[in-house]
Amino acid sequence: MGEPPRLRRAVGLFAPSPSRALPARWFRCYPSRLHGGSTAAKNTKINLKSTRERSNPLPHYQLNIKMKKIILPALLFFFAIVFIATFFFDNSSSEKFISYQVDLKKQSLKLYWKDDNQQIIGGLKKLKNWLESQNQELIFATNAGMYKADQSPVGLFIENQRVINDLDKTQGDGNFYLQPNGVFFTTLENQAVICKTADFVANKNIKYATQSGPMLVIDGKINTSFKKGSANLNIRNGVGILANGKLIFAMSNFKINFYDFADYFIKQGCKNALYLDGFVSQTYLPEKNWVQTGGDFGVIIGVTKK
Repeated sequence: MGEPPRLRRAVGLFAPSPSRALPARWFRCYPSRLHGGSTAAKNTKINLKSTRERSNPLPHYQLNIKMKKIILPALLFFFAIVFIATFFFDNSSSEKFISYQVDLKKQSLKLYWKDDNQQIIGGLKKLKNWLESQNQELIFATNAGMYKADQSPVGLFIENQRVINDLDKTQGDGNFYLQPNGVFFTTLENQAVICKTADFVANKNIKYATQSGPMLVIDGKINTSFKKGSANLNIRNGVGILANGKLIFAMSNFKINFYDFADYFIKQGCKNALYLDGFVSQTYLPEKNWVQTGGDFGVIIGVTKK
């Protein structure tokens, strides 16, 4: 018995060959439960609907499953990338400040300006290379006080007990002259001192000294000339003395105002702290994977092992 014309056309949509016949169960007639119409007609409509559904390679529920299989891994991959990127960023700049503590009893801190040939060293890489030529290993370095266009120091500079440049007590413009400014120096007994310029007294016991300004912290308090919330933002570096007598050097890893920078030293427990310089500042600190080797500075603070 031949197939009905309408069914024959429908079967052609999905049958692998013209010789394939529809299953006999498709032609069975059951009592209709539909409202109205003949049983045969309704069974025919149902069979046609089944034929159309079977001809669809991806029914809706299968399509949803397939989409989920594609979208879910894609979302997981996206969030994984975001997580990794965030993790990397947080760890690469997790600290807002690059800081380093120096114990003068165990480490050697010096102020460097010129080499043995009286050539200005200027850069951190040049200092590193020059010290290596002296069989010394540089473990920390940063720019010291401010300097002039010819890279000579502004204000007091004492190198190995010798006064290279005199103390500057004059008034002027710029950060150096923000009052009170101050002096950072070390002694032959490996003691570190930070004081206001007005309180500094020169003596032969001072081994190294640099003058800069302004003072960040004075007797445990933030310099009163600083304004909280100031829009004067810049990269900054400075030095403070901790309660245990060790030095802490810090450079901001972002632009910051004087008040917040001073507050950092307060939170570290510093009684006195001195600002060194601004946007030109760089730090060499390989133990924290922070290696800046540029710069065209005046005096440089360098730490080596004793």
